[in-house]
Amino acid sequence: MTYLDYAASSPMLERAINVYSEVAGKMYANASSLHDAGGQAAYAITWARKVIAQKLGVHSDGVIFTGGGTEGNILAILSLARSEKKGRHIITSMAEHTSVHAAMNTLEQEGFEVTRLPLTERGVIDVKTVEEAIRPDTTLISIQHVNAEIGTIQPIGKIAKVAKEHGISCHVDCVQSFCKLNIAGFSSQVDAITVSGHKIGGPKGCGAIYFNPYVRATPVFPGVTHERGLRGGTLNTPAIVAMAVAVEDYYYDLKEQWQLREKLVKSLHHKKFQIIEGIWTEQLPNICGICMKGVEGQLVMLKLNEQEIYISTGSACDSNSASGTKAILAMGRSYEEARQFFRISFGTQTTVQEIDRCARALSKL
Repeated sequence: MTYLDYAASSPMLERAINVYSEVAGKMYANASSLHDAGGQAAYAITWARKVIAQKLGVHSDGVIFTGGGTEGNILAILSLARSEKKGRHIITSMAEHTSVHAAMNTLEQEGFEVTRLPLTERGVIDVKTVEEAIRPDTTLISIQHVNAEIGTIQPIGKIAKVAKEHGISCHVDCVQSFCKLNIAGFSSQVDAITVSGHKIGGPKGCGAIYFNPYVRATPVFPGVTHERGLRGGTLNTPAIVAMAVAVEDYYYDLKEQWQLREKLVKSLHHKKFQIIEGIWTEQLPNICGICMKGVEGQLVMLKLNEQEIYISTGSACDSNSASGTKAILAMGRSYEEARQFFRISFGTQTTVQEIDRCARALSKL
């Protein structure tokens, strides 16, 4: 098969698989137990916490383990919004991950007001529109670092600076950018960051939130005792350690990924193909959004699937939605264009031959 859906999930790295199996077999005690077996599990989790914190450029005391990016986004947003007494207005974008919209919808039901900003025609947030949307009662800004559908990189550093100047909490969804881009450049300026393990060769069902230890956060489920009281449940020691190993072993070669992207784009030279992207300095190369004029993206996906070439029509979390992709609509494009959208995303194990095979299949279609 030719797997080109890395933005949805990536294959586990070999050492991560081996470590997962070894820890599951030998370190099965509850990390909260006070006996030595529990202490060994707790020691392993402490090590993993430090590995992830170092990659993020933050203090390990702020790292909270979760069940993945979706849970992380929801916990971070609800905790921060409910903690702040400044007001009940939140700023986000129209193109965020489904989990972010789910959290925002919940807060709206509680009386919060949410401003959802559009993207520019290049697929990024205009920082000026963020500043203009700020009100005296704005309490939280939540913007993703990299868009999961088209791969555009948002100006988080500038947005975080604006938030700090106005005394507003800032949350960043870094699920697609973690271990690929330099998060440490802005991590000290934000209040919460969400990451996930399975996008970088770690196990599914494991992620983390960074909460600034100096920021007050109200637990979504008050009374739980794990993870500083912010997330209940016995920690998944094998997954957590395997995720940390993936962080250590994962290597994203930016130059190599650009070469794969350029190979794909140059192969799709027919006028029917339109690449949806930002300028190269604001683009993660391994996520490529494409429209084939006059053909629905779902049909493209199904035709390639018949040849065991696996792509997607957008975020896997939106696979049952009939409304098209959020990023295209947020850029001001039509519903018809959104229906024509499909996504090709590759990763560290993708070869030039696989890109060539996919491009030939698309051209034939």
